[in-house]
Amino acid sequence: MELTELSSRGHEVWVKARQQNRFADFAPVLKRFLELKKAWAQCVAPDSAPYDANIDLFERGATMATITPIFERLKQELIPLIGAIQQHADRVDASCLHGLFALDKQEALARKISSDIGFDFSQGRMDVSVHPFCGGGHPTDVRITTRYKESNFIESLYSIIHETGHALYEQGRPHHLGDLPVTESLTMGIHESQSLFWERMIAQGKPFCRHYFTLFRQTFPDNFRHTDAEMLYRAINHCKPDFIRVEADEVTYPLHVILRYEIEKGLFDGSMAVDDLPQIWNDLMQKYLGITPPNDTLGVLQDSHWSSGAFGYFPSYTLGAMYACQFYRAMLAEHPAMENEIAKGNFALIKRWLNEKIHQQGKRYTPDELVRKITGEGLNPDHFVHYLKVKYGVIYRLAL
Repeated sequence: MELTELSSRGHEVWVKARQQNRFADFAPVLKRFLELKKAWAQCVAPDSAPYDANIDLFERGATMATITPIFERLKQELIPLIGAIQQHADRVDASCLHGLFALDKQEALARKISSDIGFDFSQGRMDVSVHPFCGGGHPTDVRITTRYKESNFIESLYSIIHETGHALYEQGRPHHLGDLPVTESLTMGIHESQSLFWERMIAQGKPFCRHYFTLFRQTFPDNFRHTDAEMLYRAINHCKPDFIRVEADEVTYPLHVILRYEIEKGLFDGSMAVDDLPQIWNDLMQKYLGITPPNDTLGVLQDSHWSSGAFGYFPSYTLGAMYACQFYRAMLAEHPAMENEIAKGNFALIKRWLNEKIHQQGKRYTPDELVRKITGEGLNPDHFVHYLKVKYGVIYRLAL
């Protein structure tokens, strides 16, 4: 009961603390959450480490023992890659993505592309809200929300593609079996793999950019007058360290997640103190991304997760990115000409592949069993590292 009450009150405290840049106002809530979540863990999983019990809420079967080596591998590879990219940052011009983009045209474009990749508007809807989201009570009633910004149409478009990936998972679940637990989606990481599959593996790929470039230019002729499909592709995949996790590119994003994971581990094992978090956060941002937030609003107070006690949630984001990469690799192995179909705007085969391999499987398997069934091996971070190094090595003309 106290956890539920604190989740409700804590969010309001966090909102005000974030607005006023006052971490000290939120610290007591965070301290009490840690006490309660440790006590809760002792009740539900007395033989597990408290943080492992919290991780299991979002990523069934995952533990610090499985996650930490993977994240260490990513740090080892991505920190030098980001440094190399920043030395050649002038090789990508992303100016075509900024300007004035009429909101009604953005909305029409988002609806078309969401429909193109498979969202069934007869069993769902799309609306505007403060934050992009996908929800709904049933696979026959799936709801997407997004927001539009007049100065940047890519941010809203790709959030729609991301949420459509979640929506396709929900619409693809085997609800014909009834409302049984086995028909539900698997874990947060697997769910995130579906949104990132469409957002990053498909929509940030060169074939997708080739297909939609003409439509983009027809929709916003003044903005793309001096741009071609190759320039669009490079601009969309622009890499630059920034303070805000939700606005990070696919290379820097994992380090935002790893930072939060390491802080949560430290809070649960007692090696970090809540009152020290602003400095710890800033030190890790400097160590991993080479930048220091100017204030706590852009730093330790930026995420809402801790205000509801959602410890152990963050790893799912990067696990999802790695799953997505591995699934995409498996799909291409089965269908080598798939990227030619993407360049033609043919997405039905991709949707069908994901439906059969993932969505319709519900909760029949553990995440590890599902990944092995589809790809022939467990989660392997080397595929993700290879994908990023090859892709961004070409974009930034790096000698890796």
